[in-house]
This record gives sequence, C-alpha cells and structure tokens, in this order.
Amino acid sequence: MTRLTRWTALTVAAALWTAGCSGGSPDDDSGNDGKSGATALDWGDCKATEDAPAPGDDWQCATLKVPLDWSKPDGRTIGLALIRARATGDDRLGSLLFNFGGPGGSGVSMLPSYAGTAAELRERYDLVSFDPRGVAASEGVRCRDDRSIQAAEATVDGTPDTPAEERAFLEDAADFGKGCQKAAGELMAHVSTTDTARDMDRIRQALGDEKLNYFGISYGTELGGVYAHLFPKKVGRMTLDAVVDPSADTVGHAKNQARGFQLALDNYLKSTGRDPEQGSREIAELLRRIDAEPLPASSGRELTQTLAVTGIVLPLYSKDGWPALTSALEAAQDGDGTELLALADGYNERSAEGEYGTTTHSQRVISCLDARQRPTVEETKKLLPEFEEISPVFGAFLGWDTAGWCHDWPVPGQHDTPDVSAPGAAPVLVVGNTGDPATPYEGARRMADELGEDVGVVLTWKGEGHGAYGSGSDCVDSTVNAYLLDGTVPEDGKVCS
Repeated sequence: MTRLTRWTALTVAAALWTAGCSGGSPDDDSGNDGKSGATALDWGDCKATEDAPAPGDDWQCATLKVPLDWSKPDGRTIGLALIRARATGDDRLGSLLFNFGGPGGSGVSMLPSYAGTAAELRERYDLVSFDPRGVAASEGVRCRDDRSIQAAEATVDGTPDTPAEERAFLEDAADFGKGCQKAAGELMAHVSTTDTARDMDRIRQALGDEKLNYFGISYGTELGGVYAHLFPKKVGRMTLDAVVDPSADTVGHAKNQARGFQLALDNYLKSTGRDPEQGSREIAELLRRIDAEPLPASSGRELTQTLAVTGIVLPLYSKDGWPALTSALEAAQDGDGTELLALADGYNERSAEGEYGTTTHSQRVISCLDARQRPTVEETKKLLPEFEEISPVFGAFLGWDTAGWCHDWPVPGQHDTPDVSAPGAAPVLVVGNTGDPATPYEGARRMADELGEDVGVVLTWKGEGHGAYGSGSDCVDSTVNAYLLDGTVPEDGKVCS
C-alpha cells in the first residue's frame, strides 16, 4: 500500500529535479544534566551505505548508544548513526542538529546533499544529523521485501470500490504490520517521536552543547516541538520549517494534506493558464479511467490509479517539478503511463532494478506508534464525501489512507495529538510557506500558538513548494540566518514575498 506521506523530507523532492506515549515532565533529563551521562563520540571516516555513497573527506560519522527503552535507562541499548561536517570559520557557535522529516528520513544520507544550502550556517556551526531510531543505519526497519512491495503496488487499490477490493486493501495493511513486527521485534514499541526527542537530548550532551541548536524540516518540526516540550530549558536556537500542525489528529492531518495538495495543484494549473476547477475535474476523470484500465508503461509494468496519484503528488513538492508534471499528464491522457510511473517510482524510492528504499517502512512504524486515532472502514466511508469535496483528485486516496495506514497494527498508539507546549523556552522561529502542499501554512501559526506566548515566532513566505529556507527567497534565508547565527529574533508575523 502506498501512502501520500504525511510529512516528507524537503530534500527528497528537490533531489529528483537536481539529480533525477512515554510522556515525562518538561525538562526531564532522565537523570542527566548538562553533559553528565553523555557518551563520548568516536568520530571517523564515513562509509558508503545502501542509501548513499560515502560523502567525502569533509564528513565524519559516529555511533551513539542510547537506551532502547527510556524508562529503563540502564537496560538494553541501540546505536544511533550520526554524521557531521565541522564549522569552516573560527567563530564557532557549537553544533546545529538537523532532522529532514519523514518520519523515516535518513539524516546521514541527506545532510551532505543539503550542506550547500546551509553553507553560511556551516561557517559557525558544526552541521550534524542522524538516523532516528528505526531508520536506515539506526536499527532501520524493513517490513516487506522488494518483490512483495511491487506485487502490492500492482494489485492493491488505494481507493477500493468493491467488497473484494476492500478486503484486499485491509489484508495488505494487516500483512504489512505483521512484517514490521517481525522485523522490528522489541523496537516496535520504542520508535515514537517522544523516544527520538529524548535521543536528541542525549545527542546534545554527547556533542558537548549546553543547549540544543536545531533545524527541523517537515516532520522534523513536530520532533522539534516535542523536544521543546520535554526540555524547554535546553532549547537554544531552534528553527522549524514546513510546519506540521500539532493540533491535528490522524483525520485532521489527512484533511490538511488534501487541502494542501489540492491548493498546490490549483496553483500549478493556474500557472499553465488553465482553470483549476476544470483542470482538476479532467485529472479526476483520468484517474477514474486508469482505475478501470491501468495504463501501459515502456518498462512492461502498468500505471495503476494509486501509482498515478503518487506520480502527480511528487512534482507538487517543488515548483521545479511542474514541467515534469505537465509532460507526464499529457502522456497519460494519450494512453502512456511511463512518465507518471517514473514519478511514482521516485516517490516510492524504487530503482530501475526494482529495489525499494525503506523510508515508508520506518515512517509507518513511527507514525503508527505515535497515533492513537485509527478510523475503521465504516468511519472512513462516512468521511469520504467530505474528503472528496476538499479535493476531487486527492481526497478519496487520503480518506481511505486513514483506515488502512495503521489497520490492525500490532502496538497501540500513544496520543491523538502531540504536546508541544514549551513555557519558558527560548524563542523558536516557525517558518510557514503559503503554498506548501504537504504541511499547509496554517500549521505554522498553530505550532507557534501551542509552543506558547513569547516562544513561537512566525515567519511567513508567500511561495510554492514544501519548505521555505533555501527555496529562493533571500528574505527568508537572511532572516533565518540572522536568527541562527546572531540570535536576532524577527518580529512575530514578518512576511517575505
């Protein structure tokens, strides 16, 4: 089963166009303060992985041991993979820790490709990232083999229309969960956002920083908010970009994404001179035809309706992808699914050899452990008309996703919404983009409000694509840099256009 991921890393989409609850009380340091309890990091050369080649001589890698279960700090440990590039200037401020989203994105593989964007920040910070628990080199989870993934893509309908398709949809979801449980074992119950936020404080200690300087993108904004709630006095300079709405539950997030992707599609259609309402109807009709009869592709595979929706989604993450979407839609209207299938493969991390990445596997075990709300099929069917009214193109898919994503999941969810309240924390810069498809702009204001008065400070960019920093706005970049480098907090509500 393919999902329009709730919070996908900013760099995933960008790379395509350039290269092709264990709650705890606030400030609970689990018995550690400052650097006490920290494990010294043994930095060395980075080696190539399945996800990425070796990044080069500027980069160092290390492994940090953390408790599997934070309620048993002296129990079994797991290893977290870290990567860093040292500051290039003399006036070093410390470390700047990045999380690029997902959940399930590998910071170890993403940070080197993001370093050019963050070059000015690197003058005074060591740039640091990590693979969160359950991701890639940090006990990464693989729930299903490549052949089974491809078979599910070809046969499971993400918007089932018949009782037989519903059964296949739910059976596939339950089978995926069983595969995750078999692969993850005891780790399955210890990959929550709260667990990872506690890991980040251990990373802070191991880096020798008194406070955590942090840059979170997409899902990384929720992770940053949870960290600020748990450790408000340890918050240094924190930037949250492409902000997840912390007030939304499972259904609320799906509705937010339906609105966000539809808005991005409308803006794309306007850019081509087409009426958004008419253009959306034409695309929805194309998807109905593909549902009835999948389109052939040059590889010999077929473009199903679910893969077609995924292929439309990917280029909406960046305005640079809009020309590719135009070409792919035109080809599909002419009966050729090759280009949309290639876009879907990019989103699903499928190589030409048929090998798949595991970001969505990790994403699922993390998000399903986080989320308590799991709508039934009956509840979902009642919601579908509202989803379809929000978006004729993406609504049905995202509505059904609420029923399938964590169906019959082996472990219970921890909360309906995360607690990100952080009274007493230093100001947190919250950056929202009015055209963001995956994390709609409204989430930025809600994050700032929930962080608390005098904590959340909103910076708005009137732009397109997922995320704002490094996306072409000198105003955004200079404001973020001034905050992270000089501690200059902008006026709440500043707008960059």
